[in-house]
Amino acid sequence: MSIPSVTNLSIQGLREIHPRVFGDSRGDFFETWSDRDFTDAGLTTRFVQESQSRSVRGVLRGLHFQKKRPQGKLVRVAAGEVFDVAVDLRPASPTYGDFHSVLLSSEKNNMFYIPEGFAHGFLVLSETCIYVYKCTDFYFPGDEGGLRWNDTEVAIPWPDLGMDFILSEKDRNLPSLKDLPADTFSFLASNGIR
Repeated sequence: MSIPSVTNLSIQGLREIHPRVFGDSRGDFFETWSDRDFTDAGLTTRFVQESQSRSVRGVLRGLHFQKKRPQGKLVRVAAGEVFDVAVDLRPASPTYGDFHSVLLSSEKNNMFYIPEGFAHGFLVLSETCIYVYKCTDFYFPGDEGGLRWNDTEVAIPWPDLGMDFILSEKDRNLPSLKDLPADTFSFLASNGIR
């Protein structure tokens, strides 16, 4: 058995996961996902898609979400290091608009679980990064939504890399929290997600 260590974070539903790593002089080995072991650790999520991105230092991706088909995510870094952020957008949540950040690295092998109802993004701190995400629903291009990375109301303290961040044109033009439509995630409550 290699049951991972799971830490509940400051916002309900967010978790940091440290898998059990087996290492010796040759290197190391760990399971990135085992339905049995993660269920034993209290994570009973069903994943349907896994994606991977490669980015260079200073790339900021996010903050993204899907509106009608929200995705829970289990994210990790296969190579490199990122500053990873989730912003609570669940309308009934007492922490609506709050964020939590985690430093994810291939050296620590830690993972970040983000349930449905959060905007999510990351900033690459290392020279290059390979980033892997398991998702609880498929990607639907027409269902994309997002939150501005530098929204002053959310006030995420992104690390200073001594350079301008590299963002897509789409990510540069995302709305602020106050400009999100009031019903962005209203369907979550009707589906029992708070």
